Amino acid sequence: MNIVLGHISHSGIKRDHNEDTYGIDLKNGLFLVADGMGGHDHGEIASALARDHILNAVKNDVPVKQAILEANQEIINSSMEKPGDLPMGTTVVLLKISDHKFECAWVGDSRIYKLSNNELTSLSSDHSYVQELVDQDLITAEQARSHPHRNVVTQALGVTDNSEISVSENQGKIKPHDKFLICSDGLTEEVDDATIESILKKPLTPKEISDQLLIQALENGGSDNITAIVLEFQ
Repeated sequence: MNIVLGHISHSGIKRDHNEDTYGIDLKNGLFLVADGMGGHDHGEIASALARDHILNAVKNDVPVKQAILEANQEIINSSMEKPGDLPMGTTVVLLKISDHKFECAWVGDSRIYKLSNNELTSLSSDHSYVQELVDQDLITAEQARSHPHRNVVTQALGVTDNSEISVSENQGKIKPHDKFLICSDGLTEEVDDATIESILKKPLTPKEISDQLLIQALENGGSDNITAIVLEFQ
């Protein structure tokens, strides 16, 4: 199958710089988004470290989970080299494709979706405080969208030791016309799943879809950095 690709990254309306990053390695079938966090430019450093290490490790046949754990340790080591600085961290979500199969892995609240047979499925589940409340039936998914602590992540690279970090994984098969969306929470904070599904269903190219998702997020407030990769298999 051929892959048609679209991608965008934008600082949003209320942030003066972009701590998100993304990586694409078509040769090795790897696509990732990382959402950095930390004072000054530390979030940018953390997300870039994660991106570069994971891309390089997977290129050298390191399994994705191990690549993420190695990236986590690299960010922690980098933080320890400058003990006076604020800690830095990043979420990461990635998609690895091979033949007609995919595997995905993530830490934090960046997400990956799959549109297949005109039905949207979330392949990831946020590592966040509000997601834990939803899982315990203490709040609804709709209430989670406006919860005052909705941006609190419970797992992130650079701030969680490898002995305690949880790298979540999912896998499945790819069919012709399947679409995937990999994105930071700057998109999902502003655009709900129903709207994401309606945009992904439009007869547009992945680049046009990524642009429409960005426009919708900006129109809804653009309160955070916004990054998205859209893939369509033909």
